[in-house]
Amino acid sequence: MAVYGIKLIKMKKIAFLLFSLSTALIAAQSALYNNGNLRIHEGGAIGFHTHLINESPLDNNLGLAGFYGPALLTVSGSITPQFYDMEIALENNMQLNLGMDNVGNTNFIFGNISTNLSQPDIFYNFINSSFYSGENDFSKIEGYAAITNQQNFGFPIGDAQYLRPLVIKSESVNLFAKCAYFFENPNNPTSLPETFNTTSTALDVENVSTVEFWRLEGSISSTVSLSWNPRSAMANLTDDIALIIPVGWHKTLKEWVNLSNGASLGSLNEGITTTTAFIPDDYEVITLGTSKKPYEPLSKKVLTLDNFYVSVNGDGVNDSFFIEELQEFNSNLVQIYDRYGLKVFEKTDYLDDFVGFSNINNVPFGAKEGLPSGVYFYTIYIPEEDLQYQGFLYLTR
Repeated sequence: MAVYGIKLIKMKKIAFLLFSLSTALIAAQSALYNNGNLRIHEGGAIGFHTHLINESPLDNNLGLAGFYGPALLTVSGSITPQFYDMEIALENNMQLNLGMDNVGNTNFIFGNISTNLSQPDIFYNFINSSFYSGENDFSKIEGYAAITNQQNFGFPIGDAQYLRPLVIKSESVNLFAKCAYFFENPNNPTSLPETFNTTSTALDVENVSTVEFWRLEGSISSTVSLSWNPRSAMANLTDDIALIIPVGWHKTLKEWVNLSNGASLGSLNEGITTTTAFIPDDYEVITLGTSKKPYEPLSKKVLTLDNFYVSVNGDGVNDSFFIEELQEFNSNLVQIYDRYGLKVFEKTDYLDDFVGFSNINNVPFGAKEGLPSGVYFYTIYIPEEDLQYQGFLYLTR
């Protein structure tokens, strides 16, 4: 059956679809089979409630493509589809059996975009200035995510249960980089043919996590932020957060190498750590570990302050992040990170400037609508005393 010039009305938007399609059956379910020229015009929208088999170029789209419904939907075929704006609201996820490109915004509502961890050539690709919103434990990329022509990015990846993102900041634009999260023991991963012996370590590495790891591919020197949660079981490795470090399995040395650039933030249950600059392609995988000596980037120990509560609801109480003692010093540097290590705020000579909005240019959210409620980490550096402080900040709206 061939259909031409279909006008589709959805969410009060009009999409003109110029394509040739036929129907097929997959596991007793219908599928949209694209072997013509399907295009979503600017302001248009199309909702997929069935499988997509793509055998013809599906790009040059300017509208919204949504995947909806209670069933597991699959995307297969021989030609990678490319969408402008895309959203997912699926009770049973979307399985990619070939790649998918996004050049606008990906809106995670419910359900995961899944790829097979044993097939790294299949991935969801954020191209150029594309970004995402709404990622959470119930909606993310469960498998491989990639970026094309982007310098700094937070990969919204995880497993079936948790969002476990990785934040990359590169020295220049990545022509291509790719990342996936594995809730697997690196000693005997089930999704990879290689093994990464956690007892084979550099001299300054004490322990390596046997719970999880990330695989990051990229050729540009970058720093990476990793986070941990209660499932990471960091208390099984150490009782001192100062010893937590990022480590990587070096391809040539065949051992776990300390990649830390400084102190970790948070607690044993939840926190973040950041690497020194390294080239991802020099390492097979990276994960969390502990060092034999605490890393102290400053002349004095990193001190922990009280937790702070910020409620930006306009009632005049705790509407900003205010530390009275900062007025006693000539200068300071305040930085705020989200729970996954993405810097969302930075200010020199801080007073009470943070009111729940981001001031970092490469953060794709939080500048206009405000940062979401949740747990954040803050650091304070006092240059004249050579002191570094850290603590938790709880933001509500």
